[in-house]
Amino acid sequence: MQNGTVIKKNDKGFGFIKVDGAPEGSKDLFFHSNELQNISFDELQEGDKVSFTVGDSPKGPNALGVSKV
Repeated sequence: MQNGTVIKKNDKGFGFIKVDGAPEGSKDLFFHSNELQNISFDELQEGDKVSFTVGDSPKGPNALGVSKV
């Protein structure tokens, strides 16, 4: 599991996570509301700390199994 911070979410059910310890200038990690565990998309706020695993999709890496810590 990795940790990070929700830095952006939108009203379409997805957002982005800044991965803790990621090098400066690295891309933020995409997440979809379908991958949230034990929290709803409406309850999750920008600035919340989360844990997740990284998976691959056709569009690149994304966060899987996202839960608030």
